[in-house]
Amino acid sequence: MPTRALQYHPSIPRFLGARFLGKRFPVEALPLRLVDLPDPEPPPGWVRVRVRLSGVCGSDLGLLLGKNSPRLSPFFSFPAVLGHEILAEVGGTRVAVNPLLACLERGLPACPACERGEDGLCRNVAEGEIAAGMLGYNRDLPGGWGEWIVARPERLHEVHPAVPDARAVLAEPLAVALRGVRRAFLREGRYQWPTSILVIGAGTIGLLTLRVLRELGFTGKAVAVARRASQADLARALGADEVFSSTEAALERAPARSYRPILGRSVYRGGFEAVVEAAGTARSLDEAAWAAVEGGLVLLLGAAGEVRHDFSPHWFSELTWVGSYTYSDADFADAVAMLPALVGVERMVGRAYVLEAWPKALRSAVKKRAVKVVFTALKSRVQVAVPAPQPA
Repeated sequence: MPTRALQYHPSIPRFLGARFLGKRFPVEALPLRLVDLPDPEPPPGWVRVRVRLSGVCGSDLGLLLGKNSPRLSPFFSFPAVLGHEILAEVGGTRVAVNPLLACLERGLPACPACERGEDGLCRNVAEGEIAAGMLGYNRDLPGGWGEWIVARPERLHEVHPAVPDARAVLAEPLAVALRGVRRAFLREGRYQWPTSILVIGAGTIGLLTLRVLRELGFTGKAVAVARRASQADLARALGADEVFSSTEAALERAPARSYRPILGRSVYRGGFEAVVEAAGTARSLDEAAWAAVEGGLVLLLGAAGEVRHDFSPHWFSELTWVGSYTYSDADFADAVAMLPALVGVERMVGRAYVLEAWPKALRSAVKKRAVKVVFTALKSRVQVAVPAPQPA
């Protein structure tokens, strides 16, 4: 029986149209098709895995809405079945799937990054036996917005039986948050925490970062910027001491001194020792740069694409900027092991949509009716939406 999947087909006119119109671009006109594909055959040493849930990531929306940078196009390949946040099952066991396709999968000797266990930084993501890109951005291997995938057993991480599906599907973005926090604050095996951290953006990554900070032992002041009341409630529940609707309001309480330039928005002296930029917009990048105290640190987790940005606060305040993209396999395994302790993060996951209901699902994601929208393939071919599994 063919496998049902949502496949992205690049279209320059639609890319430009979505880039211009943004969230006003009609969802039904996005270059996404529900297709029947041959069942994926696992290469030697791989296994065939049944998808349970797969999340809609901000980077997926960035691709569909024309926000991602074309400069990264050599490192991904299309047409592709999207979906890199994957909860699956194999042999009756639930597994979180690490979607990286590094030297191991590509049949190549380990590059320097893979040799030291940093497969998220693999130099060969566009080389070897398979097309460029990870699962979800790869024309040869399907991603999670379908019924079946294939993966190396080394990339499958068993999920504890007590963890509900709605929490388990967050393993991949949790690994992103964990990796970012480690890059920013882990020094020679010990965390060196600042006294205050501001998190700009209360989507999946921002909220998980708040929870990870607390789980790893941060006891300082955590402040979040959340535009919506539902996000603010989640931010408080997941570790924020204070939540503000704007970065300006957070800086007023920091306290930081505000100055008015001859053109543009207010600039600041003082602020937070560390800022996590988790929104990925031109505005949030600018706010993060001015919200950090002189000599402070900014962690980039928002995956911004092409934006216009004023770099003057970078050198004027001598800021340290830390970029973080994916994770190592060790980061991923640690994130999965952390899931049993993260009770409540599943609250950010909304209803699960069948593949056939993809326009409704993506409209919900674009309009932010839930922090995390997910697809289920278990009920595919049935024209009903099923609720996400409830917390245990």
